Amino acid sequence: MTGLLVLVVGPSGAGKDTLLDAARQALAGDARFSFVRRTITRPAGVSGEAHHPVTEAEFAALRFALSWQAHGLRYGIPTDIESDLAAGRFVVASVSRTVVAEAAQRFPVHVIEITAPPELLAKRLAERGREAASEVATRLARNIALPPGIPVETLVNDATIAQGAARLVAALSRAAEAAPRAGTDDPARSG
Repeated sequence: MTGLLVLVVGPSGAGKDTLLDAARQALAGDARFSFVRRTITRPAGVSGEAHHPVTEAEFAALRFALSWQAHGLRYGIPTDIESDLAAGRFVVASVSRTVVAEAAQRFPVHVIEITAPPELLAKRLAERGREAASEVATRLARNIALPPGIPVETLVNDATIAQGAARLVAALSRAAEAAPRAGTDDPARSG
């Protein structure tokens, strides 16, 4: 049985971490889903996602299924996703667009892009207070295209957290239902 790596991407300020936390809670009883805790060279206690904080030296000594650098930090997805995928689970990970093509070469993937209107992105980035105005501008200007041929579903996160989370849970459920299952000729056919 082969699982599916669901890659969540989107600009800074789109609310990815908030919606992922809510979706993780909503799907806590569904053993089909596994949500990845990223390793980041960001100290613990800094606002944002719950992550595994490490130093640069510690990061360099670790092995990752996927890793990248962005905004002066290093990010890694642990290798244990490979066993979850082999067990047929739907592994959900927030990643940079820069690793989507690499991930698609190694794993079955589906992309969910979370975005918001530009003025809302700017407001959210300013409110979280992690970056100076120049860094916010750099984040807003960053635009990396997704590789062609990979399934992508776009969610606009411009409503309440509950509404955004419901949209993400629905998108994850659709991705799981549409995923081809190993050992069947017809993805719609059940065991």
